[in-house]
Amino acid sequence: MSSITIVLADKYFKKDPQSSDLGRKIVSEGLTMLDELGFEEFTFKKLADRIDSTEASVYRYFKNKHKLLVYLTTYYWSWLAYVIEFETHHIEEASAKLDRVIDIICHAYDLPKILDLPSLNISKLRRVIDNESDKTYLNRQVDEINRKGLFTGYKELCGKITSVIQELKPEYQYPKALVSTILEASHQQTFFAHHLPSLTELEVNGHCVLEKQSADFIKHTISSVLKNPET
Repeated sequence: MSSITIVLADKYFKKDPQSSDLGRKIVSEGLTMLDELGFEEFTFKKLADRIDSTEASVYRYFKNKHKLLVYLTTYYWSWLAYVIEFETHHIEEASAKLDRVIDIICHAYDLPKILDLPSLNISKLRRVIDNESDKTYLNRQVDEINRKGLFTGYKELCGKITSVIQELKPEYQYPKALVSTILEASHQQTFFAHHLPSLTELEVNGHCVLEKQSADFIKHTISSVLKNPET
């Protein structure tokens, strides 16, 4: 099985975790524990115990658990941007390209194995995105984090999808707002289906898999918006 490697800038860590076995273990086991425990209950002490190391060793790679979460979410957004480029570069028709993009961001598309990530489980990473990613920016430090450029991966992904919307309907006034909304919906609606089902029509055990339901909802939303003559 082939895989790709995502390289992140050093602003996301104190020491590159991909540079050593310990660093890679910190990231992979940190992801597993965030998936199991959630951000609030996860600590570097618990992580150090899991990997039979010390808290000091973990702190040599990441300043705090928020920085680890930012690293993981950025890794995911960068991976998603790569997948979109890989899977759509040959599609010329804008509406077909947008459909494929939506399937990809909802994981409703059977991605080829060549796009696997080494040492990181995509299913776990997706669940962490669904459950925890909003904690990277819903905090009082968001402006400082933004000034440091730590949301670049997410912005670049939004820009890539925005360009498809603009290609499809250049006169549409709010392509960035639409894209950031559907990206949030792609994981928020999944979260609601699992935990707050009264807030969505999507169903965990519905007529089709949840990812397909999410993609259908987003396609319906975009189609309704872009077909409105006032937009």
